[in-house]
Amino acid sequence: MDILLFMVIIFVASILQTSTGFGFSILATPFLLLLFEPAEAIQINLILSLIISAALIFKIRKDIDFGILKRLVIGSAIGLPIGIAVFSWIDIGRLKLGVSLIILLLTVMLMLRFRIRQRPGRDLAVGGLSGALTTSIGMPGPPLLLYFSGTDTQKEQLRATTLAFYMFIYTLSLLIQAIVAGSTKTVWTSSAMALPLVFLGLFLGQRLFRVINQRVFQIFTYVILIFTGVYMLIESL
Repeated sequence: MDILLFMVIIFVASILQTSTGFGFSILATPFLLLLFEPAEAIQINLILSLIISAALIFKIRKDIDFGILKRLVIGSAIGLPIGIAVFSWIDIGRLKLGVSLIILLLTVMLMLRFRIRQRPGRDLAVGGLSGALTTSIGMPGPPLLLYFSGTDTQKEQLRATTLAFYMFIYTLSLLIQAIVAGSTKTVWTSSAMALPLVFLGLFLGQRLFRVINQRVFQIFTYVILIFTGVYMLIESL
């Protein structure tokens, strides 16, 4: 039963990541935490997300905003060590409670048409938050998703820039996690077992992306954010 649940989680999350650019860690991490130790769940998420990003990046590279990407990477370099310190020393339950409340509040604001302007300083700050959340709870997506939704970024640019950013942040986060928290055979065997479903999800997700218009994409975004916020809130209480 655990193996079946694991396969379903990976398959659905792979489709979501491929079709939106941000869904894998948001959907997979909470459920992987039910099946694995925290460090193992985070590392499996990082490995599979990195594989998806690497498989897609060449095909969608023309849609990347390299200016924003550069600032996100610089910001994340500051946030990554902060996140691993949080993972090592601070109660993760309290962190998840705070993050869940922020996600829900900002999602409601977005649904009420609250918008912000994209600025270089904000790119850096969002990159820093994303980096900190990657090494602490394995979920870099919420800050990026909230920010890009608030600036009404087109779905092609959102997906490409996010996946390119993940290429950097997942690689560095995995190295930091392995050094600080160590790694296990379970992480690598589980990741290898999931690869066929990841590639099937890549195939189906690419086709789904072509038929999703901007409005449907936005609704997807809100649903994923609300799901993430509610799940993290329930889990932390």
